[in-house]
Amino acid sequence: MARVIALDYGKVRTGIAVTDEYKIIASGLTTVTTKELLVFLKEYIKKEKVEKIIVGEPKQMDNTPSESEALILPFLDKLTAAFPLIPIERQDERFTSKMAFQSMIDGGLKKKQRQNKALVDEISATLILQAYLNRE
Repeated sequence: MARVIALDYGKVRTGIAVTDEYKIIASGLTTVTTKELLVFLKEYIKKEKVEKIIVGEPKQMDNTPSESEALILPFLDKLTAAFPLIPIERQDERFTSKMAFQSMIDGGLKKKQRQNKALVDEISATLILQAYLNRE
């Protein structure tokens, strides 16, 4: 059985989420600095079988790409080169940061904990992955 991994790609940090081996549950894995992302993924994929990588696709309300898409496109080329045998798909990530923040409030996290941007990125990646699983 293989996992699906999802990335909430950012200029500074990238949130990472992963499924269980049966691809039923999406769970936050970690947040890494974006400059260390490919190294992290190579190490992870050496240890775990990954069948697909999902990358968040930021869009405006009118369905046009957001400004951060310009940062993601060159990364997608590097990702494809690093893992040519693993399919890469995109998943609309509109509202994931807001939903992540709201889930932190709903979960009872204190204000100091909610200011942890790395945690917001990890939760956002989990929401991206869960949306992908729901779509499938």
